[in-house]
Order: sequence, then structure tokens, then C-alpha cells
Amino acid sequence: MKFPAMKPHTRLLYLLCVLCALCGVALPAFALDREAFTITSYDLNLQVDPAQHRLGVRGKITLRNDAIAAQKVAVLQISSSLAWRAIKVGDKPVQFVTQAYTSDIDHTGSLSEAIVSLPQAVAPKGTVELEIGYEGVVLLDATRLTRIGAPEEAAKSTDWDEIGPDFTAVRGAGYVAWYPMATEAANLSEGDSLFEVLGRWKAREAQSTLHLKIVVSQDGHEPLFEHLLNNEKCGFVYDAMASVQHASSDCVYQPTGMTVPAFVIANYGIVNRNFITVYNLPSHAVAAETYADAAEKVAPFIGDWFGKQRERAEVADLPDPEAAPFESSALLLTPLAGSDSKLLGLVAAHQLTHAAFLSFRPWIEEGLAHFAQALYLEHEKGRQAALDYMGLHRSAFAEAEKTASALGSTDEGNRSLVNTTSEELYRSKAMCVWWMLRDMIGEAGLKKALAAYRVQDDKDSAYMQRLAAAQTQRDLQWFFDDWVYHDRGLPDFKVASAFASKTTGNSFLVTVTVENLGTAGAEVPMVIRSAGSEITKRLEIRGKSKVTTRVETSAAPREIVVNDGSVPESDLTNNVFKFEAADK
Repeated sequence: MKFPAMKPHTRLLYLLCVLCALCGVALPAFALDREAFTITSYDLNLQVDPAQHRLGVRGKITLRNDAIAAQKVAVLQISSSLAWRAIKVGDKPVQFVTQAYTSDIDHTGSLSEAIVSLPQAVAPKGTVELEIGYEGVVLLDATRLTRIGAPEEAAKSTDWDEIGPDFTAVRGAGYVAWYPMATEAANLSEGDSLFEVLGRWKAREAQSTLHLKIVVSQDGHEPLFEHLLNNEKCGFVYDAMASVQHASSDCVYQPTGMTVPAFVIANYGIVNRNFITVYNLPSHAVAAETYADAAEKVAPFIGDWFGKQRERAEVADLPDPEAAPFESSALLLTPLAGSDSKLLGLVAAHQLTHAAFLSFRPWIEEGLAHFAQALYLEHEKGRQAALDYMGLHRSAFAEAEKTASALGSTDEGNRSLVNTTSEELYRSKAMCVWWMLRDMIGEAGLKKALAAYRVQDDKDSAYMQRLAAAQTQRDLQWFFDDWVYHDRGLPDFKVASAFASKTTGNSFLVTVTVENLGTAGAEVPMVIRSAGSEITKRLEIRGKSKVTTRVETSAAPREIVVNDGSVPESDLTNNVFKFEAADK
């Protein structure tokens, strides 16, 4: 370092001042609380230029300090392919330093992070409004997946977001950070890190509002593309009088945490039905008709279970036939080409459930959508088809439960359905919970409970339990404690003992003791099979307990089977008991 001409003692003082200044700048990098602030309100103006792959954003955001101490520094993050241009407080520019921040919450695997020095400290629960500006490009980028070893083509079929002249589709949080966020680093190579970080962000943003004005520029000599947002209440208005055409939209997402805002721009054909609209690429018109027909067939069944649709379901075609589907609210982005016609009913059942039923709780919102798929299979092909389908999902979360048990996890609260950020739990395990609840209180009872649900009244985690309990005389507290409010693992049923005695009327009295070796209780079906007949009885068996029951059969019992697959278990190999003297 070259010093200005000065006396030795003055030079030393100058050096100390420089070092102190550098430490003051570096300190935030080591003491940053990236999740101290929650963005409670977004008011953003987007300019999208597909021909140039460009996105420009100007607007205002409101930050609330959710930390226990006053905060003088705020952190804002956007995709690494975008660059910060301006940040102001009260119409005055504020100092901010930008840096790259590695995180898989964005498809590029990195974020452009702005460390903002606020004019004055914000007290706990206090707020500050910022004017912001940033711009850049959104290109197809699967870096976060390829760097952990994913094949490039498969990675691109998963992270397919881009702004382009022929096709544009951009998803929000967890895919592309095209609106500001503030989270700790997420790493796909570290188990559920991404889902945990994203889950915390969604929880913080659960009551936030995103007001979005979007303007799309397009060559006036080209046909107008269709423009979609995953919010039915905000359609586009077209201005086609100039050499450059504009499509503008004004919409509100509230609360932001429940929906991943997304926008799509493409040359789409349209297929309309009573319950759904399907947007197809030019060569996929027949596939669009097929999907629309499947949705029309499923709609009455879903309506009977979950009520009238609160918004119109929409499907938008993706050009990559291998692209991973994405759903947000009632919008489904999926490739129509090459879709298996046998699965269209399942997909439609899931989507139409979202269009009819709304909850901000993932175990209810996503769990019910998966439950609807099992119901649809039962309706079309019988109970066993539904149980087989749930079995495919059960293996995923059963493995996760085994891992947690092996690690000695005692974090029952955070892994519970009401708190979990794990998709295996709030999708697949929740589906099984809804199925078990239906078996316990009956189909009519569960339908009434769901019909009584109001998202604005869901103010505590026991709300759904109260709705279900109102439809039955049974105690449901233990069930919700084991399966919803805590993660007690899975049950493990075993026939501890069984014997049969012949009665005076030539029938048989079978005495059975069933033991639950697991820590979660459940109501489980038990089947006693005899020659040419079988009898089913349901048993409520709490964790680490036994239940003894007696059943009369008309013929000598041959075997007893506990659990038909409707209750998730940690061990299914010990569920059958055979009577050795059945022939005698």
C-alpha cells in the first residue's frame, strides 16, 4: 500500500483508521443474519423481453425485523444471472455491497447478494421500505444439479426455467430467484437442506403480499403469444398497435408463501372445457384434447369430495417431453407430448383437488391432493389398486423414518406433519394419514369435515382435528398426536398369539392377541381367513401395546392377516399368522 506523504506517527494513525474501516466493512460478512428480516410486501414492476432473454425489475419492498435485536444491515438476494442496480430508502440511495453467494435455492447454484447498510437500525418488529432495481437475463441453467453429478440432459429437464424468444417459463422461490429473497445457503448435496431452507422462507412469508405488474414486449410483426400467470385473477391486456406489441398484467399474490409465482409465454393453442383450460404447443393439440377429456371425467368425483372449484384449473404445455412437471395453485406445467393416457386421470385428480380446496398447511394442501389420487383409483379400479398406489409412496417415507430412527432422532416436533419441510412426509405420509382417518370416521364424516374447513379459520394446528372430531364420537386426540402433531415413527403389528376352539354349534371361536411393536398407534384391519370365507375386524392398537379380541367363524380358521396395506408399517414381514392344525 502506498501512503500519502505524512509524518510517521500520522501515518500510523492513518493505517489504523484504514484497518478499522476495512473491519467495519468485513464484519457483516461474518455476522450476517440473513433471515433476520421478512419481506412482508412486494410491489414490483417487471419488464420482460423474450427476444433478449432479459428481465428488468423496479419497485418497492417492505422489510420487517423478526430478530430479537435491532438490525442495521439487511440482506437481499436475487439470481446470480441478475445484477443489482439501485437500492434506496426514503428516495435516498443507501450503501450496499454485492457479492456472489453459493446457494442451490436458485437454478444457477448462486445468488447475487446485496448487503445493505440501513440509514438507521430497525427495532424488533419494526419495518423499513426499500426502493430497488435490478436486471439481467434468465437462461436455461442447471448448474446446481450438474455440479452434484446429475447428467446434463436430465438436469436440464428438471431446471427448465428460461426467458427465450420461442418459449418462456420462469418459476419462483426454489427455482429462480427473480424476486428478492433472504435465506441461508441451501445445498442439494446435504439431504433435505434445500427443502428446509425453502420451508423456513415460506413460513416467514406465509402472510406476505406480492403485487406484480408485468409488461412483456414482443415484435409487432409476430402473432401474439399467450401469457399465463399462476393466478387466474390477473389476465393480460394487449396493446398491438405499435411495431412492438405489449402485453401487461396487474395481479396480487396473497399470501406469497402459499404459492410459487410463475409466468409463462408461448405460442399456445387452447382447449377449453367446463372445469379446465389446456394450453398446448402447436404439434400437441390431440394430446391437449385427451387431457381435457380425462379432467372432465374426473371433475364430478373430485367435486363430490372437495366441493365446487374455487378457481379454474389450467394446464400449460412444456416443449421438453422429459421435463419434470410443476404445479402451483391450480396451474400445472407439464409436457403433453408422450403422456401416458393411463395416468392422466391421476394427474387431473391431483390438479382439480388444488383448484377446489385451499389450505396454507402443506400436509393438508398436498396430502389431500395425493389422497384424491388414491380415492380416484379406488373409485375406478377398486380398493386394492389404491392400496398398491399408496404402497409406492409408502416406501419413500418409510425409508426416511428408518433413517431418523437409526440416527436416534428425537426431533418429533420438527418432523411432524404440521411442521415438516420434507416432501416425502407432507405429501406421501399425509396421504396415508387422510386414508386412515377416512377409515376411522367414515367417508361421509370426512367429507363433512372437509366441507366445513375454512382457510381463514385455520388459526391453530388442532383446527382440522376439531372438524373431524365433530363427525364422530371417537377420541381422535391420540391419532393426531402420533401422526400429525409429532413424528412417532411407524407402527409394527404382529400376531402375538392366536387359538381357535370349537363351539357347540359347530362354529369356531378364535381368540387373537395383536401386538404393536412400534411407537405410533393406529386402527388396523385384521382378516381371519377360513375355507371359502373371511372376516374382517378393525382393531385400535396404541403404540407399544397389545389388544386381544374374539371372533366367531363358521369354519376352522386357516390364517390371520393384520393390515391390508392401508396403515404404513416399519415391518410388513410379520403380519401373517398361520394355524398349523387348520386341516384338523
